[in-house]
Amino acid sequence: MTQAASAEQILEQVKQKWGFVPNVLTEMAKSPAALQVYLGGGKALAGAALTPKQQQAVQLATSTLNGCQYCQAAHTMGGKAAGISPDYIEAIKAGGEPADAAVRAAVAPTRLLEEKQGWLEDADLQQLEAQGIDRARLYEVIAITGLKKISNYVNHIAHTALDPQFQSEPAIPSGPQSGPPRRPNAR
Repeated sequence: MTQAASAEQILEQVKQKWGFVPNVLTEMAKSPAALQVYLGGGKALAGAALTPKQQQAVQLATSTLNGCQYCQAAHTMGGKAAGISPDYIEAIKAGGEPADAAVRAAVAPTRLLEEKQGWLEDADLQQLEAQGIDRARLYEVIAITGLKKISNYVNHIAHTALDPQFQSEPAIPSGPQSGPPRRPNAR
């Protein structure tokens, strides 16, 4: 099987599962290996200790921190589907703390890891453990963040057009935005 055929088959499976192929995956398919890493990692996390709701919160927080409007829109929709309230979604996108303890427990290590570039100290680990984030969950946050950076960066490079399925979901909240400034024309 050629890499092109492999990418086509993978995208066909995505279409069968989701009903459409997100533009980011079409772009990512230019490297079948990258596409397989991204989708395979997501599949591996299906059995994670973090709930789907928490995983969506991590993806949304990561996308906000990285300034990826495409993924913010996608995970606004995904977060709602996983049961995160619109108010909590807006809080995550605005850099605030959602009131839901489980969602907040997933967002806190995401932001802390990014801020400290993974260099957590014992006090950080103890604070996270007090919030219910043990090493297994922390490593899952790292895995989700790593996967999300793949799609965030692909979108930054490709200036991926937002799919119609995500267009009803605003990427940017009405209040102040956390994360780096947007650089839509940077190459």
